[in-house]
Amino acid sequence: MRSAFQGDGGGTRSSPVPARKPSSELDQLRRLVQERTADLQRVKAEYDTYRKRVRRDRLAVREIAAANVVRALLPVLDATDRACANEPLTPGLRDIADSLREQLGSLGVTSFGEVGDRSTQPATTHHVAPEADGFVCSAVLRPGYRLGENLLRPATVEVTGSAQPTRSAPAPGCGGRGSSARPVGPRLPLGRS
Repeated sequence: MRSAFQGDGGGTRSSPVPARKPSSELDQLRRLVQERTADLQRVKAEYDTYRKRVRRDRLAVREIAAANVVRALLPVLDATDRACANEPLTPGLRDIADSLREQLGSLGVTSFGEVGDRSTQPATTHHVAPEADGFVCSAVLRPGYRLGENLLRPATVEVTGSAQPTRSAPAPGCGGRGSSARPVGPRLPLGRS
């Protein structure tokens, strides 16, 4: 018989002591947590990249749609400008023209091609002036328009310059302010005057 003092492993302890996990199991759990954390970070980075790409694509689609709508309205703007230039300016016509220009301006539409601009766009007519220094816009037949950085329509102009350029040289034209303007669109044949 056992005495009560010898202890049988029960009754004398207040709570059982948990068994320690071997260090290999603990290392395995840590490695598993690190793998899951890396997976989560990778998925988060991929999602952030996807979100940025979708945002860029939406902005690009919006810009293209706006450019298409504005491009379709350019003949209306041209007709309004011709009416303002050739008809008596009534209050209604003035309101329509001002409203159209204001709304297109609020979308970021800018016009270019003014008399006196240095020419960088294709021209429809070239006037020879031996004393001229380079090609200068002498008449604007139809202004050009940009929406932000996108060219909606090149300006249709006449230029005055020193000599008729050769066929291999770029055709002169009037297109923008300063030297930042660049040739855009198809080259138009130069007329002789």
